[in-house]
Amino acid sequence: MRILYGGTFDPVHEGHLAIARAVASAFGAPVGLLPAADPPHRAVPGASAAQRASMLDLAVGCDRQLSVDRRELHRAGLSFTVDTLEQVREEVGPRAAVVWVLGIDSLLQLDSWRDWRRILDLAHILGVERPGTSVAEDWLRAKAPAVHAELADRWSLPAELAKATAGRYAPLPVRPLRMESATEVRRRIAEGLPWEHMVPAPVARYIQDAGLYRTGQNR
Repeated sequence: MRILYGGTFDPVHEGHLAIARAVASAFGAPVGLLPAADPPHRAVPGASAAQRASMLDLAVGCDRQLSVDRRELHRAGLSFTVDTLEQVREEVGPRAAVVWVLGIDSLLQLDSWRDWRRILDLAHILGVERPGTSVAEDWLRAKAPAVHAELADRWSLPAELAKATAGRYAPLPVRPLRMESATEVRRRIAEGLPWEHMVPAPVARYIQDAGLYRTGQNR
């Protein structure tokens, strides 16, 4: 089984790590954190791709459950999830289960992604609870009817994802639910508010040393 958790990680915070560790625990398998190089559906990040990957290295440290996958940083042009998953599928072959971890807040916009239905041909989607979201099917139906319509017949328990190679959706609640967000970390830094407790200590030192996200540098 290959499990990948993609995102901008701008910066990585304790909420990201809580999700990754919850997924690793649920499946008994390591999770690769995969920073996006140039995500087409978001504004230009506040830190460079290399800086964001370096912060992930510091956050992961010696945790054997987690690793950093830089494949999107090495790809020229825009970064699309479907391209990444096609590459992963080529690596693992047709029989291995591939799981793409996605916060449910991002899942709501899945139908705006390039070839989004193709993603489910290549991998399972694990929708992870985030603040302000719900793992309930009725909630997703109300918030994102097009996404729900595609996922309704694919709905599974997380444990069932290992039984097939791709094509299923499972929601995963996270307890305790962490409230950190990268947007809030950047806002606090720019406004001179306390923020260090929201990220791992080595990441906080990196941000301070590099002068990231300060007023005038936040993009």
